[in-house]
Amino acid sequence: MNFIYELKSFLFPKNVLNFDTASPVHPTSRGIPVPTSKLEQGTKTLVRSAEICPTRAMRILSDSEVQFDYGKCLQCGMCTEVSDGSLRDSGFIYTFALSRDELKVTYKSGRMQKVTDLPFPLTENQQRFKELTKKRGFLYREVAASGNNTVESELNASFNSVFDSEREGVRCVASPKHADAIVFSGPVGQNMAGPLETAWDVIAEPKALIACGTEAVSGGLYALGKLPKEPDLYISGDPPRPDVILQGFRLLMGRFSFRFQEALHKILENE
Repeated sequence: MNFIYELKSFLFPKNVLNFDTASPVHPTSRGIPVPTSKLEQGTKTLVRSAEICPTRAMRILSDSEVQFDYGKCLQCGMCTEVSDGSLRDSGFIYTFALSRDELKVTYKSGRMQKVTDLPFPLTENQQRFKELTKKRGFLYREVAASGNNTVESELNASFNSVFDSEREGVRCVASPKHADAIVFSGPVGQNMAGPLETAWDVIAEPKALIACGTEAVSGGLYALGKLPKEPDLYISGDPPRPDVILQGFRLLMGRFSFRFQEALHKILENE
């Protein structure tokens, strides 16, 4: 029987994700909510959606403008269900960015207002980390900072034969002394703020702090606790998929050219 499986692996194509051809829109995933053309009639239909959002990820700014903070969004779909057709689930899953502000998007009369006056340049630390890891990858220590372990499950899945994290040179290590980065999940509860800072302090420069999951990005349903510094990479989602996590890592290493707002704007305009 094992011989048959081995023979099959030679005859059939491998089920390994091609990061270079992967799409930010997944046909079977809910993704982030986006407005429909019905919002041209005004934002009154979104009052109930804003009220029901568990993380207050949506703010109604005026009769024609609404802002989504996708760093708070759980991608639960509750807002779309009560929007009377003014919102839809986009399937857009690449909710990661090097700047926290890039995850905040404003829509006017149903159309995304593309931010052109914010270039979101790399910080000095991000640039140094990119130069260090672009070719060789990086090692990270994961810190579960009062989360619900869903992010850890997705990180574990990122090492399977489909996503194959180690193909990118990305590996999890047991000690922060051996790491180049800290990946943390959860809203950073009071009892985990100290351990997170300790893990961060023992890593040599240049190093990166990666917020993985909506709770790590914004606190989610909870208040976000104390962080050692502003993260160098924000990966939203509750939890983010393994391929989303790895594409975020590739962005941080400079192997993937991607801007959240530019990609979202392009997809919405082409629909």
